[in-house]
Amino acid sequence: MTSPDAGAPGNRAARAEASINHTSEPARPRAYRGRFAPSPSGPLHLGSLATALASRLEAIRHQGEWLLRIENIDPPREVPGAASAILRTLEQHGFAWDGPVVYQRDRTSAYADAAECLLSERLAYPCACTRRDLIRNHQGLPHYPGTCRTGLPPGRRARALRVLTHDRPIGFDDRLQGWHAAYLESEGGDFVIKRADGYYAYQLAVVVDDAWQGISDVVRGIDLLESTPRQRHLQDCLGLLAPRYAHLPLVVGREGTKLSKSAGAAALDTGCPGENLWRALWALGQQPPRELRTGEPRDLWAWAGEHWALDALRGVTTCSAPIHPNQ
Repeated sequence: MTSPDAGAPGNRAARAEASINHTSEPARPRAYRGRFAPSPSGPLHLGSLATALASRLEAIRHQGEWLLRIENIDPPREVPGAASAILRTLEQHGFAWDGPVVYQRDRTSAYADAAECLLSERLAYPCACTRRDLIRNHQGLPHYPGTCRTGLPPGRRARALRVLTHDRPIGFDDRLQGWHAAYLESEGGDFVIKRADGYYAYQLAVVVDDAWQGISDVVRGIDLLESTPRQRHLQDCLGLLAPRYAHLPLVVGREGTKLSKSAGAAALDTGCPGENLWRALWALGQQPPRELRTGEPRDLWAWAGEHWALDALRGVTTCSAPIHPNQ
C-alpha cells in the first residue's frame, strides 16, 4: 500500500477543499475566528463554561469572530434536549455568537467526501478488526498493528475505515502548553475515521468542520491535547491549514477530579449567571474583583473584556474555582 505521503500535496489540498466546501461558500481569509463546540451529552458545567468563556474572550481580544458548533456526531451519547439547553445556558450567561449554529448531524456528507478523498489517495483503508480481535491478539494494548493495511483477511468484511499513520513525529506549538509531539504509528497505530456503527469519528469530523468554518484558533480543554496530533495528521493528509491551538487547564472539583459530564459534574445553576462567570474567571486565573461576584453578566463581561489575559494560564494544567455558596 502506498505510504501516507502518497499523492501530490497540492492536488490533495484542492480535492479536500472542494469536498469540504461543496455545500457552501468557501471559508474566508484567516482573520481571527474561534469557536466553541460542545457535545450534547449533558448540560454545561463550570468546566465547560470556563472553556466557552476563554474562547469567547480570545475572539474579543483579537476583534475576531466566535462561532458555535454542536458536536452531535455520536447519537448514542446524545441526551435529548441537551443541545437546546446548552444554547439557553449560554444566552443566560451573556454569550453571543456569530452566524448560525452548526450541527454536526447535518454535515455527514462532508465527512463522507473527506473519507472518500483519503481512500482514493490510499491514505485510508477498510478494516475488518473488532475490538475483541485487538484485545485477543495484542494483550489488550491500545495499539493497532496494521492487520488490514494490505487488504482484508480472507472471509472478513469491512467494518470501519482507518487512516494510515507513520512514525515520524507530528508536533505543534501549543500557545499554553508548549511543544507537544506524538509518534502515531508506534503510540496508537492507524486510527478509525469511520466506526463500525456507521458514524464518522470525532477526529475526522472536527478537522473537516474547522476547515469548512475557517477556524483560525482553537481554544479548548487540555483533555483534548493528546487528540491534537491525530487531527494535525488528518489536516496534513487532506492538505488543510491547521489552526493555532491553546489547551486550557483542566477545571477540577474539590476532590481534585475532573469536572465532566461523564463524571456527573453539577450542571450550572442558571439562576446565578454572574456568580458562575465570576467563578469561571477565577478558575482561568483572571482574579475579577470580589464585588463583581454578585454582579450581572454584563458587568463581568465588561471587566473581562478589558482585563482578559490568556498568558496567565501558560504552563498551567489544572485549576479550580471558588466554591459556590450552595455547594
